[in-house]
Amino acid sequence: MPHPHVLLLTADPASGALDESVAFSVRALTGTQGHWLKPGAAFEAPISDAAIRKIVATALAPRPIDVNTLPHENRAKSLLAADMESTLIEQEMIDELASLTGRREEMSALTRATMRGEIDFKTSLRHRVALLAGLTLGDLATVAGRITLMPGAATLVATMKANGARTALVSGGFTVFAEPVAQRLGFDRCFANTVEIEIGHLTGRLAEPILDAAKKRDILSSLATEQDIAPAQILAVGDGANDLPMLQAAGLGVAFRAKPAVRAAMRASPTGAVIDHADLTALLHLQGL
Repeated sequence: MPHPHVLLLTADPASGALDESVAFSVRALTGTQGHWLKPGAAFEAPISDAAIRKIVATALAPRPIDVNTLPHENRAKSLLAADMESTLIEQEMIDELASLTGRREEMSALTRATMRGEIDFKTSLRHRVALLAGLTLGDLATVAGRITLMPGAATLVATMKANGARTALVSGGFTVFAEPVAQRLGFDRCFANTVEIEIGHLTGRLAEPILDAAKKRDILSSLATEQDIAPAQILAVGDGANDLPMLQAAGLGVAFRAKPAVRAAMRASPTGAVIDHADLTALLHLQGL
């Protein structure tokens, strides 16, 4: 195959960053015609050497454009596994709960350190959940009302399903939030942690086993086996350190507006992609849709 790779540029169309002048530059740099997947949002060009990504990214800086390279073959995926918080939704729900206890700043600092991979996920989650002891079912409902979907989330899931893919929400957060989000978006499966509730109040404890980074990877493997789907046909997306093993196990692992270590790992991976500027519909463009 003369062009075994695809160079894909994605952006928020409202930014105006990805225009015909950019397409002209990419054509000149790659020596190919390329084409628009969606004007203003996604442009791709066939390339023979994946190393050209860095050249193009450097040439386009500092425009807010994502530049990724992918294998030309087998781009469409058969299974989507997605993290929830700061990926499918715009919030970190444990931080929202902490705002009701007056300890949001402390909680947010712990959450950020955990997502950067600086604190063991299980240890951190147990400690953070302990800070929520005493909150009520009414408090859970209050914070659930703050949930807003990440732009492109509904289109991503609906389009994947329309193309025959299976979908799974795989969250290190709580079922009380994850299950309604999964139902709202139409996910086939939902996996998350369960907080203990006694007499209408959070006990500050979690039900075991805790869904951590290793468990996310194991769930991905189990789903692939159940559905007879090869790892190469899996698309996984997330933003934090606890998502990294799942992203690395997928045929296409996407670091979406991710923490630096996750971005770096996916940028270095031949099966990875990084989306910092476009919305979640970029994951459809990564598949050539």
